[in-house]
Amino acid sequence: MIPGFGARQQFSDLSEKEILALAISSEEDDSRIYADYAEAVRAEFPATAQMLDGMSAEENRHRQALIGEFRRRFGEHIPLIRREHVSGFYARRPVWLVKNLGIERIRGEVARMEDEAAHFYLEATKKASDAGTRELLGTLAAAEQQHMATAEALEAANLPGGVREEEDDKARRQFVLTWVQPGLAGLMDGSVSTLAPIFATAFATQNSHTTLLVGIAASVGAGISMGFTEAAHDDGVISGRGSPIKRGLASGIMTAVGGLGHALPYLIPSFWTATAVAAIVVFVELWAIAWIQNRYMETPFMRAVFQVVLGGALVLAAGVLIGGS
Repeated sequence: MIPGFGARQQFSDLSEKEILALAISSEEDDSRIYADYAEAVRAEFPATAQMLDGMSAEENRHRQALIGEFRRRFGEHIPLIRREHVSGFYARRPVWLVKNLGIERIRGEVARMEDEAAHFYLEATKKASDAGTRELLGTLAAAEQQHMATAEALEAANLPGGVREEEDDKARRQFVLTWVQPGLAGLMDGSVSTLAPIFATAFATQNSHTTLLVGIAASVGAGISMGFTEAAHDDGVISGRGSPIKRGLASGIMTAVGGLGHALPYLIPSFWTATAVAAIVVFVELWAIAWIQNRYMETPFMRAVFQVVLGGALVLAAGVLIGGS
């Protein structure tokens, strides 16, 4: 069967030649993945980038050793077989996804990569019936376990406690600036600013469907406005607040979520039941905002409660009074 066409091959059907070729391509892929991670974090986290550079070089050295072994046993031509061609072989997450999830996630992914490779080879060794294949798989398992030891040694050399703590603090601050702060601003705006129009409409019409339409329009419109405003007013270069696209998405989505939270209860046909559910949702939203402020923005909890809950209650009361007049 030609790899890439039809069903994937079973590992048990691979020859020793194919297993060695698979190991070579896997080592090459992992080396490039580590290099990509290193490049992604180099500007902000140079110590971690240095560790990842070392991991990339280590994977490349093992690839060269495997190529030498392949040439000794099977000649110059190495068949093309990759991990995606083999059923049950471990997969790698997309680099673009992992590198956008933060420095701690990248470190965790490195550990996962090495652990998966070692575990796979150990399990494959138990299932192999051919003595030569068992020996080859055992050698590969030992090599992957050595990779794990190398990773720990490189991390210890390049990330002493103080440096790692400094990078973790920087990553947390960046997360707060890029995601939490604009997301919190959006949630506050969406939750509080839509209270008056939604509840004014509710008490003016006492019609769930009309209130729902007004609520969705107000929430989505506010989300679009907040998202574009956040993305356009600061490119993040000087302020260090990160990608304007990420901040715009965080702000816009959370603004819409904040408004939709107390608009969607009006899917309930019974007006008073929908209003009671919406009021409960508003209460939960306001306390959630206070908790986020306390957790990530280090605002004293009682101050956050006073600012958010009291302010939201006043806006809600204004909407009810205006709608009921």
